[in-house]
Amino acid sequence: MDAHLRRRRAGDPRLDLAALNRILVVNAGSTSLKLSVVDEEERSEPLPSLDAPEGTAAVGHRVVHGGRVFGESALIDDDVVGRIRDLASLAPLHTEPALRGIATAQAALPEVPHVAVFDSAFHRTIPEEASTYAIPSRWRAEWGIRRYGFHGLAVASVADIVEARRLVVCHLGGGCSVTAVLGGRSVDTTMGFSPLEGVPMATRSGSIDPGAIFYLQREHGLSAAELDDALEHESGLAALGGLDDPLGFGVYTYRVALAAAAMAAALGGIDVLAFSGGVGENRGDVREAVAKRLRFLGEFGVEVVSPREDVIIARHVRALLDQ
Repeated sequence: MDAHLRRRRAGDPRLDLAALNRILVVNAGSTSLKLSVVDEEERSEPLPSLDAPEGTAAVGHRVVHGGRVFGESALIDDDVVGRIRDLASLAPLHTEPALRGIATAQAALPEVPHVAVFDSAFHRTIPEEASTYAIPSRWRAEWGIRRYGFHGLAVASVADIVEARRLVVCHLGGGCSVTAVLGGRSVDTTMGFSPLEGVPMATRSGSIDPGAIFYLQREHGLSAAELDDALEHESGLAALGGLDDPLGFGVYTYRVALAAAAMAAALGGIDVLAFSGGVGENRGDVREAVAKRLRFLGEFGVEVVSPREDVIIARHVRALLDQ
Protein backbone atom coordinates (compact mmCIF):
# COMPACT_ATOMS: atom_id res chain seq x y z
CA MET A 1 0.00 0.00 0.00
CA ASP A 2 2.90 2.39 0.69
CA ALA A 3 4.10 2.21 -2.93
CA HIS A 4 0.55 2.79 -4.11
CA LEU A 5 0.23 5.91 -1.97
CA ARG A 6 3.63 7.22 -3.02
CA ARG A 7 2.57 6.98 -6.65
CA ARG A 8 -0.66 8.83 -5.92
CA ARG A 9 1.18 11.60 -4.04
CA ALA A 10 3.66 11.93 -6.93
CA GLY A 11 0.83 12.19 -9.43
CA ASP A 12 1.76 8.92 -11.14
CA PRO A 13 -1.49 7.52 -12.59
CA ARG A 14 -0.20 3.94 -12.46
CA LEU A 15 -1.37 1.93 -9.50
CA ASP A 16 0.24 -1.14 -7.97
CA LEU A 17 -2.50 -3.78 -7.97
CA ALA A 18 -0.49 -5.89 -5.55
CA ALA A 19 -1.15 -3.11 -3.06
CA LEU A 20 -4.91 -3.33 -3.50
CA ASN A 21 -5.31 -6.21 -1.11
CA ARG A 22 -8.34 -4.91 0.80
CA ILE A 23 -11.24 -2.74 -0.24
CA LEU A 24 -13.40 -1.11 2.40
CA VAL A 25 -17.03 -0.97 1.21
CA VAL A 26 -19.51 1.60 2.51
CA ASN A 27 -23.07 0.66 1.56
CA ALA A 28 -25.47 3.35 2.75
CA GLY A 29 -29.04 2.36 1.93
CA SER A 30 -32.32 4.12 2.62
CA THR A 31 -32.86 2.05 5.79
CA SER A 32 -29.42 0.67 6.69
CA LEU A 33 -25.65 1.21 6.72
CA LYS A 34 -23.42 -1.75 5.95
CA LEU A 35 -19.64 -1.70 6.29
CA SER A 36 -17.40 -4.51 5.15
CA VAL A 37 -13.92 -5.25 3.88
CA VAL A 38 -13.24 -7.40 0.80
CA ASP A 39 -9.86 -9.01 0.14
CA GLU A 40 -8.25 -10.02 -3.16
CA GLU A 41 -9.91 -13.44 -3.06
CA GLU A 42 -13.33 -11.77 -2.63
CA ARG A 43 -13.72 -12.91 0.92
CA SER A 44 -15.67 -10.31 2.83
CA GLU A 45 -16.24 -9.66 6.47
CA PRO A 46 -18.54 -7.12 8.13
CA LEU A 47 -17.10 -4.24 10.10
CA PRO A 48 -18.70 -2.54 13.11
CA SER A 49 -17.18 0.86 12.31
CA LEU A 50 -14.97 2.78 9.91
CA ASP A 51 -11.88 1.67 11.79
CA ALA A 52 -10.54 -0.02 8.68
CA PRO A 53 -8.10 -2.92 9.07
CA GLU A 54 -4.45 -2.60 8.12
CA GLY A 55 -3.86 -3.00 4.42
CA THR A 56 -7.00 -1.19 3.31
CA ALA A 57 -6.01 0.44 0.04
CA ALA A 58 -9.26 1.97 -1.24
CA VAL A 59 -12.86 2.64 -0.29
CA GLY A 60 -15.88 1.84 -2.47
CA HIS A 61 -19.15 3.68 -1.91
CA ARG A 62 -22.55 2.55 -3.16
CA VAL A 63 -24.43 5.46 -4.72
CA VAL A 64 -27.93 4.75 -5.98
CA HIS A 65 -28.60 7.27 -8.77
CA GLY A 66 -26.02 8.27 -11.34
CA GLY A 67 -28.53 9.92 -13.68
CA ARG A 68 -27.16 10.73 -17.12
CA VAL A 69 -23.90 11.88 -15.53
CA PHE A 70 -22.47 8.59 -14.27
CA GLY A 71 -22.72 5.54 -16.49
CA GLU A 72 -19.82 3.88 -14.70
CA SER A 73 -17.84 4.11 -11.47
CA ALA A 74 -15.96 7.32 -10.67
CA LEU A 75 -12.95 8.28 -8.56
CA ILE A 76 -14.36 10.64 -5.94
CA ASP A 77 -13.14 14.22 -5.79
CA ASP A 78 -14.87 17.50 -5.01
CA ASP A 79 -16.32 17.69 -8.52
CA VAL A 80 -17.81 14.19 -8.32
CA VAL A 81 -19.28 14.91 -4.88
CA GLY A 82 -20.87 18.06 -6.30
CA ARG A 83 -22.35 16.17 -9.23
CA ILE A 84 -23.77 13.50 -6.93
CA ARG A 85 -25.25 16.23 -4.74
CA ASP A 86 -26.89 17.76 -7.82
CA LEU A 87 -28.62 14.41 -8.41
CA ALA A 88 -29.85 14.09 -4.83
CA SER A 89 -33.39 15.20 -5.65
CA LEU A 90 -33.78 12.15 -7.90
CA ALA A 91 -33.30 9.73 -4.97
CA PRO A 92 -33.20 11.73 -1.73
CA LEU A 93 -33.78 8.74 0.57
CA HIS A 94 -30.58 7.16 -0.72
CA THR A 95 -28.29 9.93 -1.94
CA GLU A 96 -28.11 11.95 1.27
CA PRO A 97 -26.98 8.93 3.36
CA ALA A 98 -24.44 8.09 0.66
CA LEU A 99 -23.02 11.62 0.74
CA ARG A 100 -22.75 11.46 4.53
CA GLY A 101 -20.99 8.11 4.22
CA ILE A 102 -18.51 9.55 1.71
CA ALA A 103 -17.72 12.53 3.92
CA THR A 104 -17.27 10.40 7.04
CA ALA A 105 -15.10 7.81 5.29
CA GLN A 106 -12.93 10.45 3.62
CA ALA A 107 -12.32 12.05 7.00
CA ALA A 108 -11.38 8.67 8.49
CA LEU A 109 -9.26 7.54 5.52
CA PRO A 110 -8.03 10.66 3.72
CA GLU A 111 -4.97 9.11 2.06
CA VAL A 112 -6.61 6.30 0.09
CA PRO A 113 -8.72 6.63 -3.07
CA HIS A 114 -12.49 6.65 -2.71
CA VAL A 115 -14.66 5.37 -5.56
CA ALA A 116 -18.37 5.90 -6.20
CA VAL A 117 -20.10 2.81 -7.64
CA PHE A 118 -23.60 3.44 -9.01
CA ASP A 119 -26.63 1.17 -8.70
CA SER A 120 -28.15 2.62 -11.85
CA ALA A 121 -25.09 1.80 -13.98
CA PHE A 122 -25.96 -1.93 -14.19
CA HIS A 123 -29.14 -1.02 -16.07
CA ARG A 124 -27.41 0.97 -18.81
CA THR A 125 -27.88 -2.10 -21.05
CA ILE A 126 -31.67 -1.75 -20.99
CA PRO A 127 -32.83 -1.13 -24.60
CA GLU A 128 -34.54 2.09 -25.62
CA GLU A 129 -37.99 0.54 -25.91
CA ALA A 130 -37.79 -0.40 -22.23
CA SER A 131 -36.11 2.76 -20.95
CA THR A 132 -38.11 5.39 -22.84
CA TYR A 133 -41.23 7.07 -21.47
CA ALA A 134 -43.91 8.19 -23.96
CA ILE A 135 -43.50 11.85 -23.03
CA PRO A 136 -42.53 15.06 -24.88
CA SER A 137 -39.12 14.86 -26.51
CA ARG A 138 -37.86 17.94 -24.64
CA TRP A 139 -38.45 16.19 -21.31
CA ARG A 140 -36.40 13.25 -22.53
CA ALA A 141 -33.64 15.00 -24.45
CA GLU A 142 -33.06 18.09 -22.33
CA TRP A 143 -34.13 17.02 -18.86
CA GLY A 144 -33.12 13.36 -18.90
CA ILE A 145 -36.52 11.92 -18.01
CA ARG A 146 -36.16 8.21 -18.70
CA ARG A 147 -36.15 4.91 -16.87
CA TYR A 148 -32.79 4.37 -15.14
CA GLY A 149 -33.37 1.41 -12.81
CA PHE A 150 -31.85 0.71 -9.41
CA HIS A 151 -30.75 -2.15 -7.11
CA GLY A 152 -28.22 -2.82 -9.86
CA LEU A 153 -25.42 -3.99 -7.57
CA ALA A 154 -27.68 -6.47 -5.77
CA VAL A 155 -29.09 -7.77 -9.05
CA ALA A 156 -25.61 -8.05 -10.56
CA SER A 157 -24.56 -10.11 -7.56
CA VAL A 158 -27.55 -12.43 -7.90
CA ALA A 159 -26.83 -12.85 -11.62
CA ASP A 160 -23.20 -13.65 -10.75
CA ILE A 161 -24.29 -16.37 -8.31
CA VAL A 162 -27.22 -17.94 -10.18
CA GLU A 163 -26.47 -19.81 -13.39
CA ALA A 164 -29.40 -18.99 -15.66
CA ARG A 165 -29.68 -17.35 -19.04
CA ARG A 166 -33.20 -15.99 -18.46
CA LEU A 167 -33.27 -14.77 -14.88
CA VAL A 168 -35.96 -12.78 -13.09
CA VAL A 169 -34.70 -11.22 -9.85
CA CYS A 170 -37.22 -10.14 -7.21
CA HIS A 171 -35.19 -7.96 -4.86
CA LEU A 172 -37.63 -7.40 -2.01
CA GLY A 173 -36.55 -5.41 1.03
CA GLY A 174 -37.22 -1.89 2.26
CA GLY A 175 -37.16 -0.97 -1.41
CA CYS A 176 -38.41 -3.50 -3.95
CA SER A 177 -37.75 -4.11 -7.62
CA VAL A 178 -38.09 -6.88 -10.18
CA THR A 179 -35.50 -7.15 -12.94
CA ALA A 180 -35.10 -9.16 -16.15
CA VAL A 181 -31.52 -10.35 -16.68
CA LEU A 182 -30.58 -11.99 -19.99
CA GLY A 183 -27.17 -13.61 -20.11
CA GLY A 184 -25.99 -11.47 -17.21
CA ARG A 185 -27.25 -8.17 -18.66
CA SER A 186 -30.21 -6.13 -17.48
CA VAL A 187 -32.91 -5.79 -20.16
CA ASP A 188 -35.74 -4.34 -18.07
CA THR A 189 -36.61 -3.49 -14.48
CA THR A 190 -39.53 -2.06 -12.53
CA MET A 191 -37.88 0.98 -10.95
CA GLY A 192 -37.66 3.87 -13.38
CA PHE A 193 -36.65 7.53 -13.24
CA SER A 194 -36.54 7.24 -9.46
CA PRO A 195 -36.70 4.38 -6.95
CA LEU A 196 -40.38 5.22 -6.42
CA GLU A 197 -41.67 3.49 -9.55
CA GLY A 198 -42.60 -0.19 -9.67
CA VAL A 199 -44.03 -2.60 -7.11
CA PRO A 200 -45.19 -1.59 -3.60
CA MET A 201 -42.41 -1.33 -1.03
CA ALA A 202 -42.10 -0.98 2.73
CA THR A 203 -43.17 2.68 2.83
CA ARG A 204 -43.14 3.63 -0.87
CA SER A 205 -46.20 3.39 -3.07
CA GLY A 206 -44.64 2.01 -6.20
CA SER A 207 -46.34 2.97 -9.47
CA ILE A 208 -49.48 5.09 -9.23
CA ASP A 209 -51.61 6.80 -11.87
CA PRO A 210 -50.22 10.36 -12.20
CA GLY A 211 -53.82 11.48 -12.63
CA ALA A 212 -54.38 10.64 -8.96
CA ILE A 213 -51.53 12.98 -8.04
CA PHE A 214 -53.00 15.83 -10.08
CA TYR A 215 -56.40 15.19 -8.49
CA LEU A 216 -54.96 15.38 -4.96
CA GLN A 217 -53.18 18.61 -5.83
CA ARG A 218 -56.16 20.21 -7.54
CA GLU A 219 -59.09 19.02 -5.42
CA HIS A 220 -57.51 18.56 -1.99
CA GLY A 221 -54.75 21.12 -2.01
CA LEU A 222 -51.84 18.79 -1.29
CA SER A 223 -48.49 20.38 -2.03
CA ALA A 224 -45.65 18.72 -3.94
CA ALA A 225 -43.76 18.30 -0.66
CA GLU A 226 -46.77 16.67 1.03
CA LEU A 227 -47.29 14.29 -1.87
CA ASP A 228 -43.62 13.39 -2.00
CA ASP A 229 -43.53 12.67 1.73
CA ALA A 230 -46.72 10.58 1.63
CA LEU A 231 -45.63 8.49 -1.35
CA GLU A 232 -42.12 7.94 0.05
CA HIS A 233 -42.85 7.45 3.76
CA GLU A 234 -46.55 6.72 4.36
CA SER A 235 -47.45 4.34 1.54
CA GLY A 236 -46.63 0.80 0.44
CA LEU A 237 -47.01 -1.95 3.02
CA ALA A 238 -47.09 0.63 5.80
CA ALA A 239 -50.40 1.90 4.38
CA LEU A 240 -51.85 -1.59 3.91
CA GLY A 241 -51.21 -3.12 7.32
CA GLY A 242 -48.00 -4.94 6.41
CA LEU A 243 -47.45 -8.45 5.10
CA ASP A 244 -49.37 -10.00 8.00
CA ASP A 245 -52.54 -8.23 6.89
CA PRO A 246 -54.48 -10.11 4.17
CA LEU A 247 -54.88 -6.97 2.06
CA GLY A 248 -51.22 -6.01 2.37
CA PHE A 249 -50.07 -9.53 1.55
CA GLY A 250 -52.46 -9.84 -1.37
CA VAL A 251 -51.62 -6.51 -2.99
CA TYR A 252 -47.90 -7.00 -2.51
CA THR A 253 -47.62 -10.54 -3.88
CA TYR A 254 -50.03 -9.80 -6.74
CA ARG A 255 -48.02 -6.78 -7.89
CA VAL A 256 -44.69 -8.59 -7.57
CA ALA A 257 -46.02 -11.56 -9.57
CA LEU A 258 -47.45 -9.23 -12.22
CA ALA A 259 -44.08 -7.51 -12.53
CA ALA A 260 -42.23 -10.83 -12.71
CA ALA A 261 -44.53 -11.96 -15.54
CA ALA A 262 -43.73 -8.75 -17.41
CA MET A 263 -40.02 -9.38 -16.92
CA ALA A 264 -40.47 -12.94 -18.24
CA ALA A 265 -42.06 -11.41 -21.35
CA ALA A 266 -38.99 -9.19 -21.78
CA LEU A 267 -36.82 -12.31 -21.60
CA GLY A 268 -38.96 -14.51 -23.83
CA GLY A 269 -39.45 -16.93 -20.93
CA ILE A 270 -37.96 -17.67 -17.56
CA ASP A 271 -35.39 -20.20 -16.39
CA VAL A 272 -34.97 -19.11 -12.78
CA LEU A 273 -36.99 -16.87 -10.46
CA ALA A 274 -34.63 -15.57 -7.78
CA PHE A 275 -35.54 -13.83 -4.53
CA SER A 276 -33.23 -11.57 -2.56
CA GLY A 277 -33.51 -8.85 0.08
CA GLY A 278 -34.96 -9.03 3.58
CA VAL A 279 -38.47 -10.04 2.49
CA GLY A 280 -37.36 -12.13 -0.46
CA GLU A 281 -34.94 -14.18 1.61
CA ASN A 282 -36.98 -14.56 4.79
CA ARG A 283 -40.64 -14.82 3.79
CA GLY A 284 -41.31 -18.21 2.24
CA ASP A 285 -45.02 -17.43 2.06
CA VAL A 286 -44.30 -14.44 -0.18
CA ARG A 287 -42.08 -16.52 -2.46
CA GLU A 288 -44.67 -19.29 -2.67
CA ALA A 289 -47.51 -16.89 -3.48
CA VAL A 290 -45.52 -15.15 -6.22
CA ALA A 291 -44.22 -18.37 -7.77
CA LYS A 292 -47.69 -19.93 -7.71
CA ARG A 293 -49.13 -17.09 -9.79
CA LEU A 294 -46.35 -17.58 -12.35
CA ARG A 295 -46.72 -21.32 -12.91
CA PHE A 296 -48.65 -20.67 -16.12
CA LEU A 297 -45.27 -19.76 -17.61
CA GLY A 298 -44.14 -23.39 -17.35
CA GLU A 299 -41.31 -24.95 -15.42
CA PHE A 300 -38.69 -22.74 -13.84
CA GLY A 301 -36.39 -22.92 -10.86
CA VAL A 302 -36.85 -20.85 -7.71
CA GLU A 303 -33.77 -19.77 -5.79
CA VAL A 304 -33.12 -17.68 -2.68
CA VAL A 305 -29.93 -15.64 -2.85
CA SER A 306 -28.14 -13.35 -0.41
CA PRO A 307 -26.54 -10.70 -2.65
CA ARG A 308 -22.88 -9.85 -2.11
CA GLU A 309 -23.06 -6.21 -3.10
CA ASP A 310 -19.78 -5.51 -1.36
CA VAL A 311 -17.97 -7.97 -3.63
CA ILE A 312 -19.43 -6.35 -6.75
CA ILE A 313 -18.48 -2.90 -5.45
CA ALA A 314 -14.93 -4.08 -4.71
CA ARG A 315 -14.64 -5.45 -8.26
CA HIS A 316 -15.63 -2.07 -9.68
CA VAL A 317 -13.10 -0.32 -7.46
CA ARG A 318 -10.27 -2.61 -8.54
CA ALA A 319 -11.25 -2.31 -12.21
CA LEU A 320 -11.28 1.49 -12.06
CA LEU A 321 -7.96 1.75 -10.24
CA ASP A 322 -6.39 -0.70 -12.69
CA GLN A 323 -7.00 1.63 -15.64
